[in-house]
Amino acid sequence: MSEARQLQPAPVVTLLSDFGLVDPFVGMMKGAMLQVNPDLRIVDLCHSVQPQNVRQAAFMLMTSFGYFPPGTIHVAVVDPGVGTGRKILACQTERFFFLAPDNGLLGPVLEREPLHACVTVTNTEYFLPHVSQTFHGRDIFAPVAAHLSRGVPLSQLGPAAAPTGELHFPRPQAKDDHTLRGEVLYSDRFGNLVTNLHEDDIRQLAGGRGALEVRAGESIIPGLSTSYAAERAGILLAVVGSTGFLEVALNLGSAREFLGLEIGGAVEVRRLPPRSHPKSAESPEPQGGKGPGRSEVSPGS
Repeated sequence: MSEARQLQPAPVVTLLSDFGLVDPFVGMMKGAMLQVNPDLRIVDLCHSVQPQNVRQAAFMLMTSFGYFPPGTIHVAVVDPGVGTGRKILACQTERFFFLAPDNGLLGPVLEREPLHACVTVTNTEYFLPHVSQTFHGRDIFAPVAAHLSRGVPLSQLGPAAAPTGELHFPRPQAKDDHTLRGEVLYSDRFGNLVTNLHEDDIRQLAGGRGALEVRAGESIIPGLSTSYAAERAGILLAVVGSTGFLEVALNLGSAREFLGLEIGGAVEVRRLPPRSHPKSAESPEPQGGKGPGRSEVSPGS
């Protein structure tokens, strides 16, 4: 844990949860915050996390938190252990504050953002007067976040602590000198399969020494595309997405349904020998061959 420094909280809170939008849970959390700080700006990051899917929430938070102004308070409530002895953590990093259950949700974030201070939230002075056993999002997380936004120091929320819940996304592994083996970390609502193969990994593998091909399930995708729409409708493609990670996609379709790949499914990137070209014949329909937007070299080369 790095040495703590003073970080001025911004009047901005983000909310990430698995509450959905059918029930009034999200609205009640916002009401509890606005009672404490009526000037608070609240951003709904996402409330469609699959129920109790801590891993999915961790990916969403990891790829989103950095787009907010310094001092933003990120509140993540995907909390299968609500009402048990699990801890609630309030953390300060180099640029942000985070409130989350101690179930690993913050793990991937803290690998990327230096942790400066962390406490277990225990001071009931900053809770709602009545705390239920089933809705700590409203009764604890929301008012505590609002008090933080008004300048309450982290140290007043409870004793110093270190996160104990462990959740780490795996790194790609070198299968051999010319192949990186990764896996699917996340699938969005379009059915795109987001992998743990970062564009830096791919660039290093390519090294300007040859074309690439991507294997996802039993399908081989020749080269990388420049966008989802760079290939014809129904064509399976690989593209570096907005998160910086390699995605497997199907133009105007769902790669998840087409391939039958789920979270953890294997995806490989292979560097081909110089002057060797990917053979579209190896790819089952409906992929086809090299499209107009298909790149045979790594991004940025």
